[in-house]
Amino acid sequence: MTDTSNTTIYELADQFIALANQLSQQETDVGKVGTALRFAAARFNAFEAAIKSADLGAEKESALEWFSSEFKEMLSDNLDDHIANPPITQEAAAEEADNSVQMFKG
Repeated sequence: MTDTSNTTIYELADQFIALANQLSQQETDVGKVGTALRFAAARFNAFEAAIKSADLGAEKESALEWFSSEFKEMLSDNLDDHIANPPITQEAAAEEADNSVQMFKG
């Protein structure tokens, strides 16, 4: 089967991230959504390994090493990006937007 799609992995990832953001707003628990996303990725990656392997039992450790290494590299790159460009939370955005006179409590 040939890949006739021009969709990049980044465009696909953006679709998953958009859904995760939507679910985070509904659930109001980014940790729960992150855990569900990691579980979904692990489940799908296990499926990917199963259909690509002639003997998954024999290749399990190799698959674990490969997927773990890939995830670690991707996570490291994205952590570096967030260190250089910290995300703006809704609370921080609201504080920045508040141009009112500040009242000192004292």
